[in-house]
Amino acid sequence: MAELRTLENATTAPAHPAPLEVPSAAQPLQINWSRMTVVVSIHVLALAALSPWLFSWTGLALVFVGHHVFGMLGINVCYHRLLTHRSFKCPIWFERVLATLGVCSLQDTPARWVAIHRMHHQHSDKQDDPHSPAAGFLWGHMGWLLYENRDHLTLANCDRYAHDVLRDPYYFWLERGVNMVYVYAAHAISFFLAGMAIGWMNAGTLVGGVQFGLSLLVWGVFVRTVLVWHGTWAVNSVTHMAGYRNYETREGSRNHWLVALLSHGEGWHNNHHAQPRSANNGHKWWELDLTYQTIRLMQAVGLAEQVVVLTSAPAEESGPVTLSIKDTTSKKRVPELPHEHSTRKAA
Repeated sequence: MAELRTLENATTAPAHPAPLEVPSAAQPLQINWSRMTVVVSIHVLALAALSPWLFSWTGLALVFVGHHVFGMLGINVCYHRLLTHRSFKCPIWFERVLATLGVCSLQDTPARWVAIHRMHHQHSDKQDDPHSPAAGFLWGHMGWLLYENRDHLTLANCDRYAHDVLRDPYYFWLERGVNMVYVYAAHAISFFLAGMAIGWMNAGTLVGGVQFGLSLLVWGVFVRTVLVWHGTWAVNSVTHMAGYRNYETREGSRNHWLVALLSHGEGWHNNHHAQPRSANNGHKWWELDLTYQTIRLMQAVGLAEQVVVLTSAPAEESGPVTLSIKDTTSKKRVPELPHEHSTRKAA
């Protein structure tokens, strides 16, 4: 059993964490030119969507479909709740499919994403937190990605925090060279080629095919990638600065309804920090967590099992509330991972 304590007024958050310096492993600040080039290039390519020549309703629809498929399934379901927190299990073939969708969101390899997020939980809103906005909003949002961090460069550090992930040969293969970039490039080329083939058949001309192919590439890949990026980054930045708190946790995490809407439930961040192992981030009836509902659907069709959930919701009144974690398949208690911390009691 894990004892949590709700705040007396869930709409009133405590003071923001004291201002921090950037992590010591990132000092002195040195630009990571490879990442800077990728991030700037994808943003610039996404701006091509402003061209009327590249607009198509199919391309626009692919932004929203891709946001769910690559963002929610790849990042939220797989990278975050499956690989990082082990909130459920699924067949290995399906796990690798989901992980590949995450790679196609261009948010680093599964092992490095997991390692950095586990570091965040271990050092949340302290100097060693990789992306605390207490070191500056822009740092917490995306600046941390654009500067060298010695903790992120070594495979040894990745192995320390994500050894369970690196044991899988596919995830280890993604660490070799630029294999991750090849996967992202292959999926981008597939969007273009599929669009060109469809456009050529419909328009009857090569130019029509190229136009439609570029439309799907720009909207379905670049615009979608940017939107998924900023949704994930907003969880790191906004939800440690603005919003309300259901729980008295050791850091400044908050719940933010708009971020939760844009990130399919990841914005209920204070709930997540209170119980990081739970597959469900929405702890009140109105805190919709579409990612968790997707995991429930996967469980219903046999693609997910041993889903870790809260057995009861936090009480509306003030005072301590006891929550237990259960495995919905085996009914056995699931231990916390080493990087996870239980919520401290109020003084």
